[in-house]
Amino acid sequence: MAEALAALGRIRVEPEVRSGYRREDWPHWLDTDGNCLNVREEVLVAESTEPARLSADRCSVLAGRWVDPYTGEILTDPRTVDIDHVVALQEAHDSGGHGWPRERRAAFANDLSDPRTLVATSAAANRAKGAKDPAEWLPPDPAALCGYVAEWVVIKARWQLAMNEAERIAVGNILTDCDARLAAAP
Repeated sequence: MAEALAALGRIRVEPEVRSGYRREDWPHWLDTDGNCLNVREEVLVAESTEPARLSADRCSVLAGRWVDPYTGEILTDPRTVDIDHVVALQEAHDSGGHGWPRERRAAFANDLSDPRTLVATSAAANRAKGAKDPAEWLPPDPAALCGYVAEWVVIKARWQLAMNEAERIAVGNILTDCDARLAAAP
């Protein structure tokens, strides 16, 4: 929690730019390391709680076991798993990414350098979240709340993205409450 609270202090608060977003301007699911597994498949491999089974050409995941961090649901069919950008591409655009060159947008959309950035979730949870920020959507599993919001803040700070006022208030209140509960725990 301390990392997230410190990061929150570095994030600027400003209105979002809610126009001009086009998903195709954010190249994603690239094969960034040339091993024929695109970033989506790389996340499936990395987050499977048992060894992921790959296709014969080793370019796609056929099976594994994933735990949705937002719902706790167990998933075993990769076709039912979405890879969520914790800070959605549209949210990144609206929060400062609109001014980024295409290369930086691609780096954000395919960021495997921090495991908090991309997570395997159920398609239903990912679609319910959409491009919403924590003032508009929170994980349905209460046990996921503090971690999700902390990760959100660290990602925003790392990529130097802004927050709007409602988002900043919601995130600040949640982190303060989480920190207080953590301090009070035996």
